[in-house]
Amino acid sequence: MKRILSGLSRFQNEIFPQTRQLFERLASSQAPEALFLTCSDSRIVPELITQTAPGDLFTCRNAGNIVPAYGEENSGVSATIEFAVLALGVKDIIICGHSDCGAMSGLLHPEQLAGMPNVAAWLKHAESARFIVQDNYPHLKGAELLNALIEENVVAQLANLGTHPSVASRLRKGKLQLHGWVYQIDDGTVTAFDPGLARFVLIGKTAGESEDGFTRGAAVEGANVE
Repeated sequence: MKRILSGLSRFQNEIFPQTRQLFERLASSQAPEALFLTCSDSRIVPELITQTAPGDLFTCRNAGNIVPAYGEENSGVSATIEFAVLALGVKDIIICGHSDCGAMSGLLHPEQLAGMPNVAAWLKHAESARFIVQDNYPHLKGAELLNALIEENVVAQLANLGTHPSVASRLRKGKLQLHGWVYQIDDGTVTAFDPGLARFVLIGKTAGESEDGFTRGAAVEGANVE
């Protein structure tokens, strides 16, 4: 806690004065470009990964970057999605999974969740991803199996996201795009789901990034994810 309080002091005395104009502008309104849905994992920092400033991203975090399908649970995730789309008018929603995800490891190995009934119940919203992996990747073991589940979970949550009325409506109007990412903690790379190829592809300047920051074909246009 001492280190956290020291950081707070540095922010107030050194960082804030240098960016005062930005925060004064943000004090009365916000206009984020995207909703960034990701895991609660302490190693994932959306603003660091995307090099964005305060006010650029509307963020939602939970164990496993999960989006319950509409109507399954009246959760903070559903409320956040609705507010981001209808009140803030975000044009993009990114679901970002990550390597070495503890939630996905728990989904693969339920014994790890002994004594954590709330976590186990929450991860039921990712059961479809687990079944897909079990049925389609019987040859994978260990880290490779976990990586496959991490990717399939992002695709499954994109499908769930498309069931939300606010999202479905904006998708139909062509005013919203969905993106599925996986961030690699060890090397900083990010892959995005390409529905045309039905696989994840590297994005970034070294991968032929377009001007808007997304590789062509990496946006998921609707809930029908292959």
